[in-house]
Amino acid sequence: MKEAPNTEEAPLLKEKYPAKAHARKVAEWIKQNGGGGKGVIYLEGQKDKLIEDNDQQVPFRQRRYFFYLTGCELPDCYYAYNIEQDKSTLFIPPIDADEVIWSGLPLTTEEAMEKFDIDTCLPGTSLNQYLTNKAHSTLPIYCLSGDSQVSSHVTFLEFSTTNFSLLRSALDFARTTKDEYEIAMLRHANIVTNQAHAAVQRAARAAKNERELDAVFRSHCMVCGCGEMAYHPIMASGTSASTLHYVHNNADLDESGNGYKGGMPLNMLVDAGCEYRCYCADVTRTFPINGTFTKESREIYDLVLDMQKTCMGMLKAGAVWDDIHAHSHKIAIDGLLKLGILKGDKDEIFKSRTSTAFYPHGLGHYLGMDTHDVGGFANYKDTDIMFRYLRVRGKVPAGAVITVEPGVYFCRFMIEPYLKNDTHSKFIDADVLERYWQVGGVRIEDDVVVTENGCDNLTTAVKEPEEVEKAVKA
Repeated sequence: MKEAPNTEEAPLLKEKYPAKAHARKVAEWIKQNGGGGKGVIYLEGQKDKLIEDNDQQVPFRQRRYFFYLTGCELPDCYYAYNIEQDKSTLFIPPIDADEVIWSGLPLTTEEAMEKFDIDTCLPGTSLNQYLTNKAHSTLPIYCLSGDSQVSSHVTFLEFSTTNFSLLRSALDFARTTKDEYEIAMLRHANIVTNQAHAAVQRAARAAKNERELDAVFRSHCMVCGCGEMAYHPIMASGTSASTLHYVHNNADLDESGNGYKGGMPLNMLVDAGCEYRCYCADVTRTFPINGTFTKESREIYDLVLDMQKTCMGMLKAGAVWDDIHAHSHKIAIDGLLKLGILKGDKDEIFKSRTSTAFYPHGLGHYLGMDTHDVGGFANYKDTDIMFRYLRVRGKVPAGAVITVEPGVYFCRFMIEPYLKNDTHSKFIDADVLERYWQVGGVRIEDDVVVTENGCDNLTTAVKEPEEVEKAVKA
């Protein structure tokens, strides 16, 4: 019997999104960083846009900063929060008779007051009247910089100053740690995502093409009420699994595609997550297409799983993410030395950064309303290649949600230059390596909440190798 999708929300999620608490958190950061206790925070939501040469709308995606302070997914909205008065005002589109004919009645201001955690709701036509109020003449207004963030018809002339420097940093700080409601949102996105991964694994042996599995994943999420993807799903078979952000999802899963070697099906790497009310899941699982790992694939899978489990065991509030990432490389080096792919002294291999040929990306990133969420302070100009693509730097706080996603890959484009480089080639056994090219790549990714003494794993999709094989054969 087919398992029924689980669409039940946690009881907490039936309450209003805690927008006012978020506004207070942002305002407090502004106060503590030179902004004072007075002023107005101003944000604009995303605008409806038409496709060029077409009367259809571009798919709508609400601006994340706007949603964080409103919980509102409607287009063409505006928001103002008076810091001293602790009063929020949401401006929504007024009723347009012509638009009603085509699209039906919009949300009314009364309905918006019931739905959103705000103090006042007004039609958008009242925005300039609000902004030009003489009472604002002694107040600064805090907004985001950039032409797209402030509409041309909006004026701040009545305010004492316009501050473009503090709000983004305040919002990034506030969004880095999640409250109970946000974690419940992320947990729900994971529940649906975990089920969708299981559905893909059950469908893998009968699938003829990567796009079939893409469709299975999207369909399950849609049925469960999460039709938006957090990012373009990655369905990478065989050697395509060595491409970190593989996007094609169209290779055949037979002798003409990437999923086979001499008629023997190899691995499928699925990196996919749905979005639930603007909050994202980001989960990766690697499994054998026919339900049984090859010897080489199982060896690499066990290594990556060990990397992930060990790093998750090191994670807690105040832990330095750079150190955990570096340790994941040390585990990878030990494992590749044991398999004979690497050779020589492990400390010298670590110092030479030769392991980045097989593990080029960072251990993980913050997760929230964006898949690669704010607050990580990445340094993509870092001269140390081991840390250049690490999206989180420094200590991780309690309440942050972060992905733990080590991987080991056999990408000729990445590794062959290392084989031609005297610094690195002495540490790589090319003859042993030859047996592993067809593994493609293995990545295992979970979403975890950082706690004072450890972490809480939101991801439940199976990952023990025996359970993975069983799931595919089910």
